[in-house]
Amino acid sequence: MFIVQNYALAIVFCFITMLCWGSWGNTQKLAAKTWRYEYFYWDYVVGVLLFSILSALTLGSFGEQGESFGANLCQADMMNVGSAFLGGVIFNAANILLSAAIAVCGMSVAFPVGVGLALVLGVLINYFGAAKGEPTYIFLGVFLIIIAIVLNGLAYKKALIGTQKVSGKGLFLSIAAGLIMAFFYRFVAASMDLTNFAEPASGKLTPYTAVFVFSVGVFFSNFIFNTLAMKRPVIGESIPLSGYFKGNMRTHLVGVLGGIIWCIGQLFSMIASEKAGAAISYGLGQGATLVSALWGILIWHEFKGAPRLSTYLNIGMFIFFVVGLCCLIYAGA
Repeated sequence: MFIVQNYALAIVFCFITMLCWGSWGNTQKLAAKTWRYEYFYWDYVVGVLLFSILSALTLGSFGEQGESFGANLCQADMMNVGSAFLGGVIFNAANILLSAAIAVCGMSVAFPVGVGLALVLGVLINYFGAAKGEPTYIFLGVFLIIIAIVLNGLAYKKALIGTQKVSGKGLFLSIAAGLIMAFFYRFVAASMDLTNFAEPASGKLTPYTAVFVFSVGVFFSNFIFNTLAMKRPVIGESIPLSGYFKGNMRTHLVGVLGGIIWCIGQLFSMIASEKAGAAISYGLGQGATLVSALWGILIWHEFKGAPRLSTYLNIGMFIFFVVGLCCLIYAGA
């Protein structure tokens, strides 16, 4: 299987994760023109599962290093399998809330507040779960990112006052998503031997096996979480499952693409976690908030009509986020 051999390449993989995790929301925005986000989300989880299988059977099985996907899955301890599966269930609960937040208040708010909060809590959870990196710079980076989240929340509040287009429901959904999402990565990381991917301890999973099991957890939990979301939607009327089958192929493929993009990021983050450490790998990946906020502000014009103060607050958010992420990178170096 393919394994990252040095810290520099691990950081590159984390930045790819950042781009993927910050960009998948564009597919939801595209689908939203003709498609409720609940229907989009069915296709999204299919995309996550399909890519996890593809990567496990290719990068996770070819090459001379480490166990192949099939061999690793057969020797896996059920406790580790259950940990990765639970990580998928937790992530799915959080991500459906995040999708709802995107539908209500847009990417430029849902990601900085929701994913930013998940970044802060997740870095701390993963650091104390598997300490790696200079703690002073890790905690400094987290503190700066907290300031960035506050600035974005203030920018959104000023935008509400200026436009009165949406309610505070978007902020509530974003915060709820962030609180839950902070915990999923630790369960997936706990299922792996973060010190040696080539020869993991007996019963432990490789990154490819862990991502596959995680994706299975996402897929099956979706029958519970998304069904509830369809029956009790945060916006609009309840919708029947039968409506999903009325979508055209192009709309379905957009959702599947969204899932594939996100899962590429998840896989690269897991692969990088051996050299970078779980806390830094997760934290840099969740720098996706910067990417998504740029998409939302510059491409989707989600702050159009907001007062000028919102612009200044968002600029401050970007500055603090970038400096905070630099601290996380330095902490691992």
